[in-house]
Amino acid sequence: MLLAIASKHTEAGRPPTKEAVLAMHQFNEELEKAGVLLDLGGLTPTSRGARVTYRAGKTAVVDGPFAEAKEVVAGYSLLEVKSLAEAIEWAKRAPFGVGMPEGAEAVVEIRPLFDASDFDPGKGV
Repeated sequence: MLLAIASKHTEAGRPPTKEAVLAMHQFNEELEKAGVLLDLGGLTPTSRGARVTYRAGKTAVVDGPFAEAKEVVAGYSLLEVKSLAEAIEWAKRAPFGVGMPEGAEAVVEIRPLFDASDFDPGKGV
């Protein structure tokens, strides 16, 4: 899974530029044509969300925005690839920095999903 990490620029809720939307659309088409794209989506800013915290058997709900959040997932692309190296190659081609202001940084985190066998009680995680 490629996780697009929100920057100050994107988390502020500013819509992406037309150039950025077009570049991402083209990249998503490349993923689809290559047969590696399983799913994708973007997330709204934290100001439109909530967090549920579990502590000592009790829950607490906090409405966004989350001022203390330094890294927030802004979107994801779920790919089916043969290796982490292949996922990295796709991520390097992603246009996540297109249309961002000078000095802004775009970050993509790559994380494999657990396989069902990873949760075998006899095996351990």
